[in-house]
Amino acid sequence: MICPLKASKLATAYLIAKEFVIRSGFHSEIDWQERLSFTDISERDFLREMAWVVFSAGFRENVLRKRFGQISEAFLQWSSADAIYHARDACRERALRVFNHPQKIQAILTTAQLTFQKGFPVIKRRIKSEGVEFLKQLSFVGPVTAFHLAKNLGLPAVKPDRHLVRIARVTGYDCPDSMCKAIASVVAEKISVIDLVIWRFATLNPHYEVWFSDKASQCDTGVVENSFTTLRDRACLAPQLYGSLAPSM
Repeated sequence: MICPLKASKLATAYLIAKEFVIRSGFHSEIDWQERLSFTDISERDFLREMAWVVFSAGFRENVLRKRFGQISEAFLQWSSADAIYHARDACRERALRVFNHPQKIQAILTTAQLTFQKGFPVIKRRIKSEGVEFLKQLSFVGPVTAFHLAKNLGLPAVKPDRHLVRIARVTGYDCPDSMCKAIASVVAEKISVIDLVIWRFATLNPHYEVWFSDKASQCDTGVVENSFTTLRDRACLAPQLYGSLAPSM
């Protein structure tokens, strides 16, 4: 079994990866996750994010992003569970024209019906008290998707995505959650943000497993300080560390 890398070394590799993700144009994505708070989640947010993770399962994120605007139109821009439930036949018909997956579309309608019948305040209280275990009960939400949905609703969660599972393995951690918490202990960021950054980096670098394993073992831990509280601070990482990133991409 691989001995887990020191959190400081792993965190240094993470910060380098984060700067690469930011330079690749995904700053707003990170900002969104950093600002996200479950307290502020509305009924519309819940319906939209539930639909996003359901349609994401087994589907390329960049392709779904191009279609999601039309899907949202089909479901009345997620205006309310009440509106979607009472227009369910029309919503289904419009959605099928955009995304021909009847089971996933029915799953959205089933969740809208549940939310309408129970009331969103009840649903939100159950999510807060039961977390992922409640989300797993929603239609078409599985054991992995539930963590994705929890993260997108602002809960402190890490999705055991295949990319994160592989990186956790090569860096010696038993699961993505323990890996992200080790990084968080050094950089003082939300584990959901760390999850997002690592996932996005993996989508940008086809050799991410080798990169994380090699980079984390080589990093100078002196560049990581708990006082790094802003992205501007993190941009002060040694330039030579950035230079070593490009050739392996």
